Amino acid sequence: MFARWDRMAKQFTRIGKEIAIAVKAGGPDANTNPALRRCMQNAKSVNMPKDRVEAAIKRAQGKEMENYEEILYEGYGPHGVAILVETATDNHVRTVANVKSVFNKGNGALGNSGSVSFQFKKMGVFKLKPEGLNTDDLELELIDFGLEELGEGTGENGEDVLVVRCGFTDFGNMQKALEDKGITPISAEVEWIPQNTVELSEEHAQDLLKLVDKLEQDEDVQKVFHNLA
Repeated sequence: MFARWDRMAKQFTRIGKEIAIAVKAGGPDANTNPALRRCMQNAKSVNMPKDRVEAAIKRAQGKEMENYEEILYEGYGPHGVAILVETATDNHVRTVANVKSVFNKGNGALGNSGSVSFQFKKMGVFKLKPEGLNTDDLELELIDFGLEELGEGTGENGEDVLVVRCGFTDFGNMQKALEDKGITPISAEVEWIPQNTVELSEEHAQDLLKLVDKLEQDEDVQKVFHNLA
């Protein structure tokens, strides 16, 4: 039960920071700020209460609000697994020290910028409710907006979803295309998708997952991606 609450608290913190970044960049009106609209959809998908979302938007407009900088760290975990760590921080000295420490303690190594990211592709990932959608028609309609993959997947609560993937540069086009079709995604995220994956034994995989779990617990870490199969 506590693990679930921890995870929920972490998701709320992550989305709170994303809201702060979106409001700083494009203002507090979701009608004119697509990045904020996306954050609000994602907040809904993890059951973040509406009053917490509104409070985060209000706080982001305050003068004393922290300025979050988004920094990507790259490295290798145990057994040669590539790892990308997305952070949003108001103190990058603290963040790099913490991230480096977790890598070192977990038998991994933090690398330089560009050392790992070439093994991943940055993509827009939209999860949709499958009800009332014809996948063949949808595929044809979305190809013009940068659709690269359309398949089945699993949502935050284990439900079946349709997963739409596009190149990172087409994220805005795809978001608008779905909105124009009256489709509200369950969530819309930017993810690093591994080009090739690494197979590990159960025991070795656990070594890696412990490291990933430790990284995810850090308050400055937003998301962690790896190429474990």
